[in-house]
Amino acid sequence: MQASINELIRSAARQYGQKTAYADTERTLSFEDVDRLSAVIASAITEQGLFRKPVFVLTGQNVYTPAVFLGVARVGCFYVPVNAAQNTFHIRQILEMVQPELVISVGPRTDLKAGLGYAGPVLFTDELLASGTAYAYPAAAEKELRGDMTLYVLFTSGSFGKPKGVETSVRSVLNYIDAVNEVLELTPDDVLGSMAPMDYIAAIRDIYLPLLTGASSFLLPVSAYAMAHDLAGLMEARKISVLCWSAAAMELCARTGLLEELTTKHVRKVLFSGSVLSGKALRKWQECFPDAVFINQYGPTEATASCTYYVVTELADERTVLPVGRPYKNYHILLLDENGGEAGPGETGEICVAGIGVAKGYYQDAAQSAAAFIQNPLNRTGREIIYKTGDLGRWNPEGDLEFLGRKDRQVKIMGHRVEPEVIEQCVKSFKDVADCAVVYDTDRAKLCLFYTGSAEKKSVFLALRERLPAYMVPGVITAADTLPRLANGKTDLKAISGLLEKEKIRDGNVD
Repeated sequence: MQASINELIRSAARQYGQKTAYADTERTLSFEDVDRLSAVIASAITEQGLFRKPVFVLTGQNVYTPAVFLGVARVGCFYVPVNAAQNTFHIRQILEMVQPELVISVGPRTDLKAGLGYAGPVLFTDELLASGTAYAYPAAAEKELRGDMTLYVLFTSGSFGKPKGVETSVRSVLNYIDAVNEVLELTPDDVLGSMAPMDYIAAIRDIYLPLLTGASSFLLPVSAYAMAHDLAGLMEARKISVLCWSAAAMELCARTGLLEELTTKHVRKVLFSGSVLSGKALRKWQECFPDAVFINQYGPTEATASCTYYVVTELADERTVLPVGRPYKNYHILLLDENGGEAGPGETGEICVAGIGVAKGYYQDAAQSAAAFIQNPLNRTGREIIYKTGDLGRWNPEGDLEFLGRKDRQVKIMGHRVEPEVIEQCVKSFKDVADCAVVYDTDRAKLCLFYTGSAEKKSVFLALRERLPAYMVPGVITAADTLPRLANGKTDLKAISGLLEKEKIRDGNVD
């Protein structure tokens, strides 16, 4: 594992030189380019007199964005990325929470004062990188860089509540990419197909793995996802061999016909995470790439992207529910029961994460940090901070972790604890169901199912009666054209809960 971001960048430049590090549809940056351009950014930040300060970055899906991130890190500051395409309210909300002394805009020139109410200094990468100026930032600053310093603050919104800024250290990220590469085993011949927005946690693999391994990242344009043929053509033309995608994106590709368009034979590794991938969708991917290795990951942003992995060993079918596996190197998983004790074999408990990958906390939010990042109650001899994920899980007989849903979504029905995610996994296995979400209507004490697809409501109801206990069968079942989604591809549960009132669903509408 490299000791610092500077060392990682310089080592990659020495080893791989003019080989492509990052590419998009318009530009290519070599590893030497990354070293030079990130130094330009670092020098410009140094001229602003900043150290260990947040730098707000308005990102774009292009090769300059990772160069900016790395430049921020090289001088001991930390980046706060927000997609420039996000709505103004969201950007202003995070700006107000961070109060940065510098903004770097990767995208087109905009008046940030008029649009976002920000009146501080703004640097535009097109000017900085086009100037050709040879900057030199003080080498003395590197002596003050440490692994426990913050590398980035990523704001997550989840399904409910205001954004939370997850503060992650340099050491955590360097450990994660080293650990995940022990599983992926990338080589300089590999090309990652990057679909994650640059302000999303999954993007750290596409940014940092090339520097460690000499592989390249091709940043797929957002527009390509609208046309299966375009995306398939790019994957073939760029010889993309590794996909580190969200499960939501893989579900979408399986439903919209992308897999039928693909002719590339280059894909050899597919790593997915973020939500539960249905057995139906996984089977389609396996049939499309029969020689590829598929890896299921689990982990929140607070655990530096992912903390466990499971290498799929069998062909999936409609009823397949994958475990999330075992911890990556230098991670430890605990399952705590309701009393803070250790859950026994096969028992359900809250998934808690320990180890180097645990984030430093929530940025400038001591109360939420104290609630989620706690002393390990099982460690009576020394200080050990663990992160309480709010997710439920259990160990299966093979020693793999099974994900059972969110603790805050768990409801009690007729004295039974019910996880809506378990119902959703069941419904997604049905032949003519594309997607679904289950919410609980507290006013009527009923589980409510929304689904998309051609299945008849009555057939869905009868199939659920066959597979689940009666108390787990939703009393309200509604066919929908689409399900609302968050920017990260996950189902927007808050919006779905709102549909209960907007549509004035009547009780027992399964016939």
